[in-house]
Amino acid sequence: MLEAMDQPGGRAAVFEQDGFSFDAGPTVVTASHLFDELFALVGRERRDYVQFVPVDPFYRVLFPDGSRFDYVGDEPRILAQIEQFSPRDVDGYRRLAAQAREIFDIGYTELVDRPFDRFTDMLKIVPDLARLGCWRSMYEWVSASIHDERLRQVFTFQPLLIGGNPFRAPAIYALIHWLERKWGVEFAVGGTTAIVKAMVHVLGELGVEVRVSTPVAEIEVEGGRATAVRTAAGERIACAAVVSNADPATVYTKLVARRHRRWNSDFLISRKKLSMGLFVGYFGADRTWPELAHHTIILGPRYRELLEDIFERKVLADDFSLYLHAPTRTDPNLAPPGCEAFYVLSPVPNTQAEGLDWDRLGEAYFSKIVDFLGEQHVPGLREHIVTRKHVTPRYFETELRSYGGAAFGPEPRLTQSAYFRYHNTSEDVRGLYFVGAGTHPGAGMPGVLCSAKVLERVMPGPGRKGHVPPNMRGAGR
Repeated sequence: MLEAMDQPGGRAAVFEQDGFSFDAGPTVVTASHLFDELFALVGRERRDYVQFVPVDPFYRVLFPDGSRFDYVGDEPRILAQIEQFSPRDVDGYRRLAAQAREIFDIGYTELVDRPFDRFTDMLKIVPDLARLGCWRSMYEWVSASIHDERLRQVFTFQPLLIGGNPFRAPAIYALIHWLERKWGVEFAVGGTTAIVKAMVHVLGELGVEVRVSTPVAEIEVEGGRATAVRTAAGERIACAAVVSNADPATVYTKLVARRHRRWNSDFLISRKKLSMGLFVGYFGADRTWPELAHHTIILGPRYRELLEDIFERKVLADDFSLYLHAPTRTDPNLAPPGCEAFYVLSPVPNTQAEGLDWDRLGEAYFSKIVDFLGEQHVPGLREHIVTRKHVTPRYFETELRSYGGAAFGPEPRLTQSAYFRYHNTSEDVRGLYFVGAGTHPGAGMPGVLCSAKVLERVMPGPGRKGHVPPNMRGAGR
């Protein structure tokens, strides 16, 4: 296994600074049984390597008017809060939850780990998805059942967790709501990096060599097949196949020569709509705020308009909505005694935006966020910060090699989901396969893990032929 960075994990790296531990990227664990399945495949018990604990509430959602909603899995608690916000929306939520369960049963249970390399695979599910209204945007779908604008935001922000605009992402992503209701939201003791360390530990037990600081510079192709990779240091490593969990757009445009690409040309890749960028600030304080939730969503005064600024107009707005992660609520060992570790995330335009010099803007933007948090939600914050750092969309573009600085790969729109997302089996190069956020089924821990389950179906292994893309049938193998 070749890792470009100086530690394994990619987006799930860890920053350790002044005694604080900060997960660099993903922080929310859902559908944790997928990790149990993964460890079981190699005869291991996941609990022997990493522990998960429940988080309650899943998210605390704060509104500009001072109201709040604790997003939880227990339906009576949800209904009681809805009653306080908007009594007429209680029955509407019941309808919404029932429909979300139906969408989950189709979109997740039946389809999430199935390959979508053929257009006919997509056609088979169209009638069911159309019946459930999944062609509508997430916001439009929720609005059919929920009238209170604050509640509409509570039940539509979930696509943002996988890089989607709720006003563009199809309602099939309502399955996230039922997935969280069904399996809860958890946190890995020691942070998400504990999951990475556990997996690397198992790889070592299995005799797999994990090499860090070894970026791949080229995938060699002969006769239409991947035959080797060349590292940035010039080393050639021959192979029978390549599995890439890097951004597919970057792999195609930077690692595979143009002459070997017919289906994934630079032009077609440049036409795809990308997910948003992220600004992420990490900071440690020399005191704690026990009143904070583990996960807090802080919504700004604008919802639709801010998302239009980020996704469509690609301008850096004066206002923002934030995700505040306070992991020391659950695991105090991530900070020195009596201290608090934080991570604050702000969706921003990706690097396709013109005129945004993040080297110049980054520190001022971070300070603006810190001041806002200190004034509104974390009293006295600035005076107690003892360490800080931040990353911008430039980090995603350069360090993580994400095309266009997009944090989640292609934006999850209807026309960029399932068959229309990057396929797990390359159409251009035999023996090249993709897993991870950029390919089917998409971003988020469950999506990434399920992309590995798809890979198990399509990649040749001992005693089985594997899947052949339709356009390569009959080609020499």
